[in-house]
Amino acid sequence: MSFGTSTGAPDELYTFPRLLFHHARARGAAPAIREKDLGIWQTWTWSDVAERVRALASGLAALGFKRGDNLAIIGDNRPHLYMMMSAAQCLGGVPVPLYQDAVADEMLFVLQDAAIRFAAVEDQEQVDKLLDVREQVPLLEHIVYDDPRGMRHYNQPFLHDIHALMEMGRIHNRNHPDFLDAEVARGQADDVSVMLYTSGTTGKPKGVCQTHAAFIASAHGGMRTDQLSANGDILSYLPMAWVGDHLFSFAQALVAGFTINCPESGDTVMTDLREIGPTYYFAPPRVFESLLTSVMIRMEDAGALKRKLFHYFLGVAKHCGEAILDGKPVGLGDRLRYGLGTLLVYGPLRNVLGLSRIRVAYTAGAAIGPELFSFYRSIGINLKQLYGQTETCAYVCLQPDGQVKPNTVGAPAPGVEIRIADSGEVLVKGPMLLKEYYKRPDATAESLDADGYFMTGDAGYIDADGHLTIIDRAKDVGKLANGAMFAPNYIENKLKFFQHIKEAVCFGHGRDRVCAFINIDVGAVGNWAERRGIAYSGYTDLTSKPQVHELIKTCVDEVNATLAQDAMVADSQIHRFLVLHKELDPDDDELTRTRKVRRNFVAKKYQVLIDALYSDQSTQFIETEVKFEDGRRGKVSADLKIVDAKTLPVVKKAA
Repeated sequence: MSFGTSTGAPDELYTFPRLLFHHARARGAAPAIREKDLGIWQTWTWSDVAERVRALASGLAALGFKRGDNLAIIGDNRPHLYMMMSAAQCLGGVPVPLYQDAVADEMLFVLQDAAIRFAAVEDQEQVDKLLDVREQVPLLEHIVYDDPRGMRHYNQPFLHDIHALMEMGRIHNRNHPDFLDAEVARGQADDVSVMLYTSGTTGKPKGVCQTHAAFIASAHGGMRTDQLSANGDILSYLPMAWVGDHLFSFAQALVAGFTINCPESGDTVMTDLREIGPTYYFAPPRVFESLLTSVMIRMEDAGALKRKLFHYFLGVAKHCGEAILDGKPVGLGDRLRYGLGTLLVYGPLRNVLGLSRIRVAYTAGAAIGPELFSFYRSIGINLKQLYGQTETCAYVCLQPDGQVKPNTVGAPAPGVEIRIADSGEVLVKGPMLLKEYYKRPDATAESLDADGYFMTGDAGYIDADGHLTIIDRAKDVGKLANGAMFAPNYIENKLKFFQHIKEAVCFGHGRDRVCAFINIDVGAVGNWAERRGIAYSGYTDLTSKPQVHELIKTCVDEVNATLAQDAMVADSQIHRFLVLHKELDPDDDELTRTRKVRRNFVAKKYQVLIDALYSDQSTQFIETEVKFEDGRRGKVSADLKIVDAKTLPVVKKAA
């Protein structure tokens, strides 16, 4: 198979700046990007964006930004930060987005590793972080900020208001009218277009260098599969440093020409989602989990009749909703009941979630539980799974309409080849592969096999229909003491389907049974407790309540009942669990910034709790250091109760 597949764009549109200026010429008056500011949506057309990008790029050039320089981008999703990405690319530079909620010390590694000379940040908060570490980043010469609030008394000469930078660039353009067009013309498809750092679950993050060609090919593959067009809207609210946002809110927006919408703040995302009513939506499983949790909390507070109607029609949806969505034959009676359910329940529910105009929604970044996935599809939301990594532009598998399965991540995307190694690891090849890890030729060589396939680190298999099923991270898949397979992520996703469970970490490799840590969802469980008159003073106190232990036990017992029915994982039923006294937190290094569990770190940090789970103890005292948002440190301690779950006999397959 040839991997130099055509992008479907005119031959000259092989870099993102060329695509941007093409849209400005072809459809300049169409909306390119919106932002909600002080409660009002502001709109920039493609012509507006092109003019500002031209000004920003020339302003950067006037400050000394050169081809090959790396530009740090730090902040929430903001139009000017997306424009700064394009501005750097116009000059042959490379944008390097960082997670905006990272503390200064976390940013330090990337700032040093990427040899950052220029940074574009959102506001005073991000400026202060860079000032805190500036002495340790000697190459950092200029910081450009977007939001001037709080910056009045900052007089350092290396700080620049973004509007002042634009004016500098407009003057530069008048004095050098041919400069920027010449720089854009020098750009090649194989140039690095962005550097995205891995989450670093097992070590220091690595800078993944991706080319214009890789992301443009990935964007076109997704567009062809889901018929994406310029007549669409997407809400851009996920971290700009995450590959998923870069694919959907940058690459596909520039290729397809649809409108991206930036929410006012993280706190207003749900409100802004309902106002925009996007046609295209992307969220990691944790967002879909929290949406479902909020729905279930509201229904528990509803009247008896409303609750009864809700659960009745959810049963109807579970029975035939997915078949109707996929256009499969369904009996007249079921269609009528589903139609009534749409009028009374599904339609209002989609509207409350802000998903009433959705044509296609994607989830990726972690495995999603089949039950959660099927719930959304059953109520008429065309939710699909997307599979990929930072090193593959988040583009490996897609689920075409009519071929969506809850237990698979879909078929190979256009132009992609998949191979399963003898070890069970998924290997992929195609136009979307990384060019290299920045300054890490050793890691680049180690990531590719002799045939040029990228080793994903995931364990999986291809089913009879050619769809890929991911079992777990290859390094996390283990065996119980009796030789049975142990896939912790598979079990954890089943637990997180329940609205009362926010996070779970399972243990069992090399042991005779599976045990688990549970993080409760404080909103859902707190609401549940209040309605029962259970008083509590905070998270730790709530986790100590016997009623909460019983509530979580019913969830664990239900998961065990489903595991017992699957011979492949029946041995992985959870025997004992405890509810952690604190939430796992990225600030405490227990989760990555994309909220993936740092499994080895958690196991080491809480070894005393693991030992207690595998003993005959019924309680265990622990004291844990925590970091507060203002940088202070403190300690939280508790006597944790260890709960025995109900397990069912394992029925072995006949030989």
